[in-house]
Amino acid sequence: MKNINSRQLARTWPYTRYKSFEASLRKAAEQWFSERGCETHHRMGYCLARHDLWPMNLICEDVADYIRQEQERHLGEDSFPLHKYLHHGLSSQAMAFNLIGPLIVRNDLGPLKIAIERLVIDWPGGDVAAVFEHDDRSVFNEDNGQPTSIDIILSGTCNSLFIEAKLVEREFGGCSVFAGGDCEGRNPYPDLLGECYLHHIGRKYWQRLDGLGFSEATLVNGAICPFANYYQFFREAMFAFAKQGTFLLLHDARNPAFLRSTDDGLAHGGLWPFLYEAIPQNLRHRVGRLTIQMVVEAIQESGGHEDWIEDFKKKYGLQ
Repeated sequence: MKNINSRQLARTWPYTRYKSFEASLRKAAEQWFSERGCETHHRMGYCLARHDLWPMNLICEDVADYIRQEQERHLGEDSFPLHKYLHHGLSSQAMAFNLIGPLIVRNDLGPLKIAIERLVIDWPGGDVAAVFEHDDRSVFNEDNGQPTSIDIILSGTCNSLFIEAKLVEREFGGCSVFAGGDCEGRNPYPDLLGECYLHHIGRKYWQRLDGLGFSEATLVNGAICPFANYYQFFREAMFAFAKQGTFLLLHDARNPAFLRSTDDGLAHGGLWPFLYEAIPQNLRHRVGRLTIQMVVEAIQESGGHEDWIEDFKKKYGLQ
């Protein structure tokens, strides 16, 4: 029998490859911009030509107006951070603005409430307020530079929800000190914290990690620093827990980076189930995974957003 080569074996891989997922979203974004006559990058039709064109990446004008108002409202304090690639058709921040923004602007969080409660996660009590790009420098003593920022926060009288939005990202962001070549990635916990630059300058990441009970996790006790590759995940989860809240990942169900599935629909891996194992047992009821598709379904069921939800589905290839 003839030996099967690697190219043939690759075709038998049971999981959707990331590049296929990304290519489908690029195609949808390029078509969406083209139909609207948008000025796009000369080589990348799925990206607007300049950052200042970002409002054209948003579906609803009232949402774009709201984002501008939020920027102005935050002048003189921690700025309302618009991502560097907000003008990119595959920007996760733009996706969050497009999906959650209309619910905020029109004061109709009902569909989002339904989608989250289907995860058996408690909705915040009382009058719920939703805001984009929330930070609090005191949580980790981030006295300068860009602090830990949560994409969406839903706050009420109890159980605030802290939501990280992902679209085509392949990862949770890693540590910039490690990426910058100033750290070999060796785990300093628990006895060598003095070798961690962030600990040296007063950041409280390790203290929070220890105080919240992460020390039992295999990932936290390994030879490689857990922050090296999963810095954002741990920071945001700890931020939510420190605020007595719940941490949610909002992601595209088709993205295999976060949940890898076969054609039978069963999950077999991905960053989310891997990192979930690092969450202390007593805190696991305070984390959850919400897909964009779940929110879209709840919005459609509500019957109250017909003027934009089909456009959202078209923009992100969900039709």
